[in-house]
Amino acid sequence: MRLLPLFFLLLPFIEIAGFVLVGKAIGVLPTLGLVLASAVIGVLLLRAQGLGALARARAEIEADGDPGRQIAHGAMIVVAAILLIIPGFFTDLIGLLLFLPPVRDLAWRRLRGRVFVAGGFRPGSGGAARRGRTIDLDEDDFSREHANSDKPRGPSPWKQIDHD
Repeated sequence: MRLLPLFFLLLPFIEIAGFVLVGKAIGVLPTLGLVLASAVIGVLLLRAQGLGALARARAEIEADGDPGRQIAHGAMIVVAAILLIIPGFFTDLIGLLLFLPPVRDLAWRRLRGRVFVAGGFRPGSGGAARRGRTIDLDEDDFSREHANSDKPRGPSPWKQIDHD
């Protein structure tokens, strides 16, 4: 992690060297074609795999499991797609590697201890409890002052039944 700023400073030089080497080997137009093709592939993979990762995270939440791994995989898929969309062969290589589930699992195992989920997700705290009816409140339907007060507020909107 300490070398990350140095990596970002060297990245343009690495990419320029890659363009020169590939351009010298296959020519300018095929090189530009590869760059455009990698951007299109990045968009298509993001669409296909990104939606799948979101569906797997949702399924994990509904099963009262920990969605951390699936959310991390989804985030890595987004990063991989961005790396493919950015022109350059080195970023394409890293992006393609991140699309591989074993590489994402390895990255997740290394990063898991450093990730903190705000909101304190706990397995067993969702799923079944959330499957019931959702109640939507307006700003004037609830306030902390009235919630802690013993005074009645008038007719409760909760006793009204909507027949949609």
